[in-house]
Amino acid sequence: MLPKRSASGLFFLFLCQLVIKTLAFTSLQLLPLPNDDTTCSKSKPCRLGCCGPIDSTGTGYCGFGPDFCGSKCTSNCDRKSECDAGWGTTKEFCGDKQVVSPECKGQSSKAKTIGYYEAWNPERRTCGQVEPKDIPLGIYSHLNFAFALIDPKTFRIAPMTDATAKRYKALTALKNRQNGLEVYIAIGGWDFNDPGPTRTTFSDLAASHSAQDTFFDSLISFMLHNNFDGVDLDWEYPTADDRGGRPEDFANYVTLVKRLRERLDQLPKHYGLTITLPASYWYLQGFDVANLEPHIDWFNVMTYDIHGLWDAHGKEIGPHAYAHTNLTEINLGLELLWRNNINPARVVMGLGFYGRSFTMADPNCMTPGCVFKEGEAPAGECTNVPGVISATEIHRILGRGATVTFYQDAAVKVATWNSTQWVSWDDVQTLKLKVDFANKRCLGGTMVWAVDLDDGTLVEALGKASRKKKEWTSDGKYRPRPCFGKPWPKGTNGTWVGGSKKGSPKKKE
Repeated sequence: MLPKRSASGLFFLFLCQLVIKTLAFTSLQLLPLPNDDTTCSKSKPCRLGCCGPIDSTGTGYCGFGPDFCGSKCTSNCDRKSECDAGWGTTKEFCGDKQVVSPECKGQSSKAKTIGYYEAWNPERRTCGQVEPKDIPLGIYSHLNFAFALIDPKTFRIAPMTDATAKRYKALTALKNRQNGLEVYIAIGGWDFNDPGPTRTTFSDLAASHSAQDTFFDSLISFMLHNNFDGVDLDWEYPTADDRGGRPEDFANYVTLVKRLRERLDQLPKHYGLTITLPASYWYLQGFDVANLEPHIDWFNVMTYDIHGLWDAHGKEIGPHAYAHTNLTEINLGLELLWRNNINPARVVMGLGFYGRSFTMADPNCMTPGCVFKEGEAPAGECTNVPGVISATEIHRILGRGATVTFYQDAAVKVATWNSTQWVSWDDVQTLKLKVDFANKRCLGGTMVWAVDLDDGTLVEALGKASRKKKEWTSDGKYRPRPCFGKPWPKGTNGTWVGGSKKGSPKKKE
């Protein structure tokens, strides 16, 4: 969620060493980083995983699976991993069990196309603002309003701001313009668990039946008043101590969701209940997905933001540029659900309608795995968030002669320009590959972060890739807008000055 949810700020800590070895979109070998935690020796155990074979210098590497934990393992050979519900890599944990990913033919993912709307868009954007009335209709089956909050003292529904509250009914009013459209309220988001008064609110709510009862009453009244069709709980993340979580969240979240489902089922019509999940084991381990599943309509899996500027501060990856929607890593992340026997029809895969950008350290090294400058990244002139460029903004810069590289196995595009500027994103071609993957895995749909980051091009492509017939809209046509809301600043070309921490318009030549 730009700035987070989307900005979940995650990478695959639990699979990092494996990913480094197998990233499918580059043949470049990532060299071990100084003082990292992926190396080991006879006297230095692994922080995560087993210590594999020792080389002539006495150094080994940490990881999971037979290459690291098998016959040539040096130490930590019974270290538990994400193998399956039994956990571990050695025989006493896993035996011969391997994950079995679902396989399907057909178009399962066209059942649902969900789009999140960033309700703060008109206030935070300097240009290209998108009001609910501007959202292209015809393809989305569901729209999620991001976000409403929970008052940390009363546990009643609260708006992000007075301005965002005015858009509740504007978004639900779109149901009058498209047959069958449903609109959910998304509650929480990444910022909700940042340091501050709401940091432990979800955890407090999950621990108290009386607080839950107050929350349920408030939520139902709120949905009825604003004509919402369901609720999406975005708790980022239960049990995570760095996100205000507690160990008891694991069980308490199941209780919260179960009781909410029971309360919603008392209403005259069905109200949807969904929850978001991270794609990384590091945070996903805090969700009891097997016991949550019976009470929800589906999981929205945030299979984006796998990499970004935050990697510079992590020992496992470091300041090395990688695509944030790499399909190889998405597939690995979904395996965690299959290990828990989750029904793929209840899994909705996230798609990013934006790119993650970097300023590279060496203009002669611009491929995935090359080093980026810490704290520096191009920002879109409208979104104005360093490290984030909307699809709309990327489409404009591509017309200026950027170099584009397609990595088929990873199903991503990378654009480079101005010597050191780098962004990975999804376009028409890579969205088709991801939809094909979602169908192959029997998934129940796709979801987009976020509808207001697109100029209509990507949702149109998503509809075609899903072979989805456009729904009737009140004006009789589908209305993608090349430039939403207020025009781009006069005298600019929709790009930015490379290396600027905030980005700034570049004058026409």
